[in-house]
Amino acid sequence: MNRVVITGVGVTSPIGNTAEEFWASLDQGRHGFTLEEWFPGQSEEKYVKASVKNFSAEDLFDKKELRRTDILTQYAVYAADRAMKDCGTDFKDLDPYDCAVIIGSGIGGMETTQEEMLTYHNKGNKRVSVFTIPKMIGNMAAGTVAIRTGFKGVNYCTVSACASGTHAIGEAFRAIKHGYARAAIAGGTEKCSIGFAYAGFNNMHAITKSTDVDRASIPFDAERSGFVLGDGCGILVLEEYEHAKARGARIYAEITGYGATCDAYHETSPDPEGRGGAKAMELAVKESGREFTSFNYINAHGTSTPINDKTETNAIKLVFGGHAKNIAVNSTKSMTGHLLGAAGGVEAVACALQIKNQTIHRTLGYKTPDPECDLDYVTEGSRKLEITGALSNSLGFGGHNACIAFAPVE
Repeated sequence: MNRVVITGVGVTSPIGNTAEEFWASLDQGRHGFTLEEWFPGQSEEKYVKASVKNFSAEDLFDKKELRRTDILTQYAVYAADRAMKDCGTDFKDLDPYDCAVIIGSGIGGMETTQEEMLTYHNKGNKRVSVFTIPKMIGNMAAGTVAIRTGFKGVNYCTVSACASGTHAIGEAFRAIKHGYARAAIAGGTEKCSIGFAYAGFNNMHAITKSTDVDRASIPFDAERSGFVLGDGCGILVLEEYEHAKARGARIYAEITGYGATCDAYHETSPDPEGRGGAKAMELAVKESGREFTSFNYINAHGTSTPINDKTETNAIKLVFGGHAKNIAVNSTKSMTGHLLGAAGGVEAVACALQIKNQTIHRTLGYKTPDPECDLDYVTEGSRKLEITGALSNSLGFGGHNACIAFAPVE
């Protein structure tokens, strides 16, 4: 079996479009929330949003390409380009069929879908763009990144709602571990901050009711009322350890395990006991080959919804028993909001950076304890921590659970 390490990271997010900006925001506790109108022309009410800011892909696409490429694919190409530059090689020494691209998206090109559906209904079928299908399908991010990099190995899009990015990274990890690839670009991308998507989530009572940007996404807080909808992309370059070592690569962390399960319980609600999420964590820890007590940090799914946070807390207790009290648990979504299919990719980047810096970021906005959420949620500020083992959780609608285990390279 091959060891798998992270040698490059790239990100677009509400709190930064470079690894340096993203880390500075995490470390200093800066969120990316704004108060904006979701439904211009329909309502003047303002709601909290977590948009990517100051993003431009003009250095990677010409004007024609931009017009025929959905923004979620632009995010992925941008983040993958940064991750490849960060890793320091183009892998031209490898057979291109040994280089994989797996990038998840929970919904795909929803912005394109909305625009072209309006065109169809208002202007007729002949006015629908010839680029509609390749712009809207979720796998086009992975396909376009492969075209740009020349990676010809396994290439697909994982679609498992909010677990999509984590599933993508887990599957890429397994491909390298078992010898089907030697390098991979993996992560998640999403662009759903449009009124149509917001209305769908809001009408099912998943969105926060708060209009206070500082108290909107407050995971594990007793006053949490739902998530903040956001956009972004997180990409890792994964590499077989011996190849990385031979070329003198800078290594962020090692991926040591992956767990994937299903609650088989309900379309949108998790198993209230958290058994599916717990099993995913258990499987990731067992594959890592490390003691359960060696894990001292968890990047939680931590959505700020009433049901997720107490369920995930219980899942952690089911896995770790009394050791759960010794584990630092934080939620990146307290600063980025919920990036849906991109969340697992962005949070994996956060894990890699925290292991590299041996510092974990705070769970921002937390003020009011909830007796059902009684673990260490890192609420006072960034904390220096020698991370000996880490998990990153993603739990999606449909009961999809995914967990990745990380460790510093020894």
